[in-house]
Amino acid sequence: MSLELKKDIKYRAFYFSLDVIHFLESLSFRQSIKIISDQLIRSVTSIGANIVEARGSSSKKEFLKFIQISLKSSFEVTYWLALLDELLLDRKEEMAKLKSEANEINKILNSSVLTLKGCKKL
Repeated sequence: MSLELKKDIKYRAFYFSLDVIHFLESLSFRQSIKIISDQLIRSVTSIGANIVEARGSSSKKEFLKFIQISLKSSFEVTYWLALLDELLLDRKEEMAKLKSEANEINKILNSSVLTLKGCKKL
């Protein structure tokens, strides 16, 4: 991913979703992993989808609402990744990369919410 795309949270969320999906598709089937994977895919794709929806907002209040939903989804992603990390002891390196990107996205979205609420200067 180019440096310019890494700066744009919409693209970063998109490629993070793809990374998570590709990782999950590489796992062998176990019922618990399947259930967590389904939840993780829903929450990780929700991040980007709500960012895109925010960009089409008609007001700052509506924009903030969608960014907050993205932030909540990113927190949920962190939870599902933590569960998988405990279940997939042989995939620690890959899990560390995904968890790191999830944390970076959390920070970006949290900072955006604070800025939009006026709690942080631009």
